Amino acid sequence: MSAPGLTAVADWDTALLDGAVFTLEAVGERLPPWRARVETAARALADAECWSGPAAQQAARALGEVSAAVTAVTGALGSSLDRLWDTARQARTAQELAAQALAEAAALGVTVDETGGVVTPAPAALPDGASLGALADHHAGMAEQAAAAERVAGLAADALHAAAVAAAHAAGTGEPLAAVGGPGAAGLPADSTGLSAAVALGGVWQPSCLPVAGTSPEAVAGWWAGLSEPARQFVVRTEPYLVGGLDGLPAWARDQANRLVLERTLEDPDGTGYAAARAAAAEIAVEEAAGRPVQLWAFDPWREQVAVAYGDLDTADSVALLVPGITNDVGTDLDDLGDSAQAVSAAAIDAAPAASVATVATVAWFGYRPPSGLGTVRAVDRGRAAEGGAALAGDLAGLAAARAADPVRPADPRVTVLAHSYGTVVADEAGDQPGRLAADALVLLGSPGIEEYDVSGLEVPEVYDASSPFDPVSYLGWFGYSTWEESFGSTALPTDWHTLHGEYYSPHHPTLAAMGEVVRGAREPG
Repeated sequence: MSAPGLTAVADWDTALLDGAVFTLEAVGERLPPWRARVETAARALADAECWSGPAAQQAARALGEVSAAVTAVTGALGSSLDRLWDTARQARTAQELAAQALAEAAALGVTVDETGGVVTPAPAALPDGASLGALADHHAGMAEQAAAAERVAGLAADALHAAAVAAAHAAGTGEPLAAVGGPGAAGLPADSTGLSAAVALGGVWQPSCLPVAGTSPEAVAGWWAGLSEPARQFVVRTEPYLVGGLDGLPAWARDQANRLVLERTLEDPDGTGYAAARAAAAEIAVEEAAGRPVQLWAFDPWREQVAVAYGDLDTADSVALLVPGITNDVGTDLDDLGDSAQAVSAAAIDAAPAASVATVATVAWFGYRPPSGLGTVRAVDRGRAAEGGAALAGDLAGLAAARAADPVRPADPRVTVLAHSYGTVVADEAGDQPGRLAADALVLLGSPGIEEYDVSGLEVPEVYDASSPFDPVSYLGWFGYSTWEESFGSTALPTDWHTLHGEYYSPHHPTLAAMGEVVRGAREPG
């Protein structure tokens, strides 16, 4: 095909091209939410939540193939769109330059042909005996006309070059889609089976694609979004130890992976982490028997770290993480922390307006190993708190990244950290991590003091404190400034004068209801 001439380029309808690209981009934006709904249905079928048997499994596999096809098409469409935007940008430049070249040529009385060649009219002859002034004016006019012709020629050349670049980009726009059976392919798929074969289901994920250590939660979420459902299930099955603790992944994926690790840990009663595994399995069994959603958000048998979510972290409107303090052990105290988490959830639901349908998820967070007891060196050491703070900040950032990457997500959840005793030191350390802490509110319960002299150092918009006169830990100041002092700037939550150090979550004291209001966002700070 011959290259377009200058007049044809000047007549290009670039607005129409822009509109077409915008429309195609809108199609691409609609694919991920639709795919997410398909994948949710596939997981429900695979888990036998609504339908079981061979037919259900076949349907789940079919939906997985649809997910893989849509994933491949979405990626290919994105690559094509990048080239289309380049095409539109170059076409717009070419059209504007061509129109300018033709307009200037007409105004100056020069002729420009379709290839950009410029012809100037012959200069008028000077009469015999013309004066020196007339001669100078004559030559100045000739020079001006030559300069104008050169400018028009430059505009025309730039226009035709941009048009050629646009044509080259346009020629390559179909290549990514052709690779998955789209326009330009040798033959279009006749059905979904053909489309699945065209996108090469077995090759959509390779081990080399795994995130490396130090990958940000946002990058992890982006990586996950680019995987099809079959690829996601494959990496969950083959890399459960990685997936289960990867900040930035949705809770459902971490839950599936961690349950695989849990099953393996329970097979060896003499192995590391067996007590933690039994405690986690017991919590899950109780919740599932009651028909309540539960997620094993974190499980590291070697470090004996567990986080159990009561509710759905991927969809909840309000999320609260309970961080325990000294003398708490995951093997013996996970059930108690779980009871407290569910008490907070109930209080948050009670704090909502009667007509509200807001959902709550709370987490019994043993993401670190608390010091073993009062009177020990570790009880007054910040080492465990520093480790826990880094883990807490990472989990919060991962939750935020995973929720933000969900194409069908509701609004961002309100996130509250409820830290008790030494757990307040963990929260203090979390605030010292790079970046702002991904939480909306922090509740400090029976704090033994923190390094920050006021709430500004905690990087959380709302900071609350509960300290009972009958709780001596609040007055010891082992780790720094007292959080109940007026100069600290926290909002006091109600307590009974006789509330003991371990009774802030008790339904017999007013602090629990107040915490529910904080979690729900129904209590005004200050």
